[in-house]
Amino acid sequence: MNRAGWAGLIGAGVGVAVAGGALAVRAARGRPGADERFAEEAFGKLPPSRESSVSADDGVPISVEEVDPEDGGEPALTVVLVHGFALSRACWHFQRRDLAALTDPRVRQVLYDQRSHGRSGRSTTRASTIEQLAADLSEVLRAVVPEGQVVLVGHSMGGMTIMALAEREPDLFADRVRGVALIGTSAGEIGKSGLPRPLLSKYNPTARLLGGVADWQPGLVELVRAAGGPLTRRAVRTTAFGSRDVSSKVVDFLVSMLDVTPVRVLADFVDTLGSHNRYAALAGLKHCRVLVLSGDRDQLTPFAHAERIALELPDAVLVRAPGAGHMVMLEQPDLVTDAVAKLVRDCAGGAGAGRRTRRWKRD
Repeated sequence: MNRAGWAGLIGAGVGVAVAGGALAVRAARGRPGADERFAEEAFGKLPPSRESSVSADDGVPISVEEVDPEDGGEPALTVVLVHGFALSRACWHFQRRDLAALTDPRVRQVLYDQRSHGRSGRSTTRASTIEQLAADLSEVLRAVVPEGQVVLVGHSMGGMTIMALAEREPDLFADRVRGVALIGTSAGEIGKSGLPRPLLSKYNPTARLLGGVADWQPGLVELVRAAGGPLTRRAVRTTAFGSRDVSSKVVDFLVSMLDVTPVRVLADFVDTLGSHNRYAALAGLKHCRVLVLSGDRDQLTPFAHAERIALELPDAVLVRAPGAGHMVMLEQPDLVTDAVAKLVRDCAGGAGAGRRTRRWKRD
């Protein structure tokens, strides 16, 4: 296979991290001035209040950071943000920045990198499952949020992680989790709608080929992926975002996260994403306030997935982000932050505020 062919294959592997696996050849150029809004934005450089490492139940170190209210006041609850496939906690840049400034109510934030992502330790292939990600989230909560009310916010694979936690520990959601935001995610059947035969489907031979190449020549794969950067950038811009005028600085920020995720990691999680089916687990969220938010141009988890989740949870608030793609929290950050902030306010001051709070203990 020639260099262009390798670049195309690896570019597909990177592009699928946010949108499914189809490379587009058109260049999506932003309108004049699209970059001005973010000219001074410190993407990925916001300082945490504290950083720590939590050991997962199999010993993998999970990198965690906490963000206190900006004004130093007492937080009413803790918001835990859970990122998606091939990303890192940095993807919550805008929400992290703006939630810290909330005063009604004040919130403490916890962000962490999923195993094999960002600054967290590398997982084995066998442990690269949504079930294990749920166990990791449980350990993070035990370690850094042992008491008090919680709102869980998950994007894509992060939303699936939260569903799996509800399946694993339903009592937690009846007791301490006041609210859940499911953003650009799915409860199952990923391969049945959206892009035809997406790479996230476990039945797609490209996914198996990607894994095989990573095993055979991992260094070559990484080298060629870097050489295919411009192609990857066009693919990411076209498939991760719904709008043609998304800022190039936002695209660059997304690509910077994808670039540090090894190809082997992409392959490791393909099976668990393709077989994810947790419609039954949604029943574990019935005691929570639930926000379901998705872009109506999301190619990886189309808006129909959000509608299906909302159908299973009739009390949920369904929010459509018009014109947005899979990376809706970067493309339409104000809409996402405002929706999450409303959820937080409802959880802090709404019905159920008198529920007991129990400190977690290990069995």
